[in-house]
Amino acid sequence: MAGFWLFVIPSLIFCLLLVKVMVSKNNKKKKKRNTRCKLPPGSMGWPYLGQTLQLYSQDPNVFFTSKQKRYGEIFKTRILGYPCVMLASPEAARFVLVTHAHMFKPTYPRSKEKLIGPSALFFHQGDYHAHIRKLVQSSLYPETIRKLIPDIEHIALSSLQSWTNMRIVTTYKEMKKFAFDVGILAIFGHLEGSYKEILKHNYSIVDKGYNSFPMNLPGTSYHKALMARKRLKTIVSEIISERREKSVLKTDFLGHLLNFKDDKGRVLTKEEIADNIIGVLFAAQDTTASCLTWILKYLHDDKKLLEAVKDEHRALLKENSREKKPLTWGQTRNMPLTHRVIVESLRMASIISFTFREAVVDVEYKGHLIPKGWKVMPLFRNIHHNSKYFSNPEVFDPSRFEVNPKPNTFMPFGSGVHACPGNELAKLQILIFLHHLVSKFRWEVVGREKGIEYSPFPIPRNGLPATFLQHSL
Repeated sequence: MAGFWLFVIPSLIFCLLLVKVMVSKNNKKKKKRNTRCKLPPGSMGWPYLGQTLQLYSQDPNVFFTSKQKRYGEIFKTRILGYPCVMLASPEAARFVLVTHAHMFKPTYPRSKEKLIGPSALFFHQGDYHAHIRKLVQSSLYPETIRKLIPDIEHIALSSLQSWTNMRIVTTYKEMKKFAFDVGILAIFGHLEGSYKEILKHNYSIVDKGYNSFPMNLPGTSYHKALMARKRLKTIVSEIISERREKSVLKTDFLGHLLNFKDDKGRVLTKEEIADNIIGVLFAAQDTTASCLTWILKYLHDDKKLLEAVKDEHRALLKENSREKKPLTWGQTRNMPLTHRVIVESLRMASIISFTFREAVVDVEYKGHLIPKGWKVMPLFRNIHHNSKYFSNPEVFDPSRFEVNPKPNTFMPFGSGVHACPGNELAKLQILIFLHHLVSKFRWEVVGREKGIEYSPFPIPRNGLPATFLQHSL
């Protein structure tokens, strides 16, 4: 027994000395690294919580802007338990999202990843991300989405006509339904009505729980959302089985997912397909709905601009009525004022205010250290509302887009390999909706309440209550 301890004790001492040497070397490396460049300025706030309460108890734009004024265009803080570096310049956004994107990976809270699905496009980088992104883009090429125009027109007109039967319409809520129906069309084509309703019901539960506190206990919104997410997967699996049995080749998103094979002959699993379908639905709905809601508010508040937009669509309506034809792809490409209204609305509202990345290695940027594992947040809204790049940035002025903005100053759909691949479909459905809205309907905002609420995307307070009436130009 004594011999045993004579062997163990020296071994333990040796191990402790070895650990001490390794820690000492690591500390020396950190010290050497930190003498070369320093962390950005800023306050980390309280332990763990950091400045989360300050961010979520006020308008986040005020929070970010006050930080930028105090510390400059790069500053540090701690949000939701994570140390963060925030970047508020076009050059920095390009550095993170484009030129050095390999140093930063997409990052989302685990609770949100569970609801959308771990195989969804925007949780990945590398070969898998490139393959799925290519599938999304190929299903949304102009030659594909131009065929959807009659169906999108039908969805837009059906939505608008149903609103005339409502006493007061919560615009944002109804716009989400419109965007969801277009998303279903792009993903599945003409889907059976019963499937569509089941998908819509369960997705609404997931959507409601997405921004709730992630407590997985029976009765909580998050738990209900997880259960609805399982049902969504089951429904999508049934649709996949039916599509495979019929052996019908389709050019919708599901068709591209089902037909995919990589260089080694591997196909996508049902779980991967379901995750990416739910991910595309999520990406397509809220942002498009928010943008449309803001456009209605901006046009309602500027009657002169609204009349000019109506004039643009009067010409198209007369041409189509004379020739008895529906809206064409070419006409959607020839709505210059309406297009400027859309992009100015995207700038003003900055629906995607920022994005999350995580440094995968220690990164040096302009003499500042961004440590490995820290979150990095390019602040799109701060860039879009900077007077250096946009004069009178708080004024809604579509004419500013008569000339192209400076490079990297306008990023409503993100930038780089993770930029939104569905932006052309989003713009198309917005153009079609606005054409029929200003041509055949009028609307009045109800109440005088002003301000913005975040859910989490910025929308006019109370979702812009309004009344809709049908008329002709």
